[in-house]
Amino acid sequence: EGYKRVKIKIKPGWDVEVVKKLRSKYPDLPLQVDANSAYTFSDASKLKELDKFNLLMLEQPLGYDDLVDHASLQKMLKTPICLDESIGSVDAARAAIALKSCRVINIKPGRVGGILASKRIHDLCLEAGIPVWIGGMLETGIGRAHNVALATLPNVRFPCDISASDRYYDEDLVEPPFTLKSDGVIAVPKKHGIGVDILEDRVRKFTVKSIKAKA
Repeated sequence: EGYKRVKIKIKPGWDVEVVKKLRSKYPDLPLQVDANSAYTFSDASKLKELDKFNLLMLEQPLGYDDLVDHASLQKMLKTPICLDESIGSVDAARAAIALKSCRVINIKPGRVGGILASKRIHDLCLEAGIPVWIGGMLETGIGRAHNVALATLPNVRFPCDISASDRYYDEDLVEPPFTLKSDGVIAVPKKHGIGVDILEDRVRKFTVKSIKAKA
């Protein structure tokens, strides 16, 4: 499918040897690992072994609320730490930057509060010299359109976790659906607004619960 970057999940007991085998088979593959907070600071020596594999980044090795230990760990590692679950708001990003808890940030618009908060985090990171990328949270085409737009910002310097509509949905809520080109790239819509048309009949079809608010 033309993907230019591969990310694998790691955890204690499934880390260094797995990455070693993968790297030996694909020495030039842009590769990163994601721990989803599976480690503690006591595992620092094991995580340091990953330095020899020329990884793009080590994503969220420690607990989401442990910015201090992430900062200490980053000082020990050559591999850039990327924070994901830790970045739940603009203030969390500001704290991570101030503490030097990471060298990369994954912005998930659905987590941080939408497109405006995502843009603010992007701008903070740009000013601090910290590259970002855009992560996904199984959005339909409506949310995916916002992710694609954010991915065009100048400080987004890594491939993003944005897939085609049919990766997760038989029927998306927008037209045209997002598709993956042969080189692993998703085209940026050129229309005004979010760039795609919302299919209101499908929104109604898949609505489980609705609330009407009046002024």
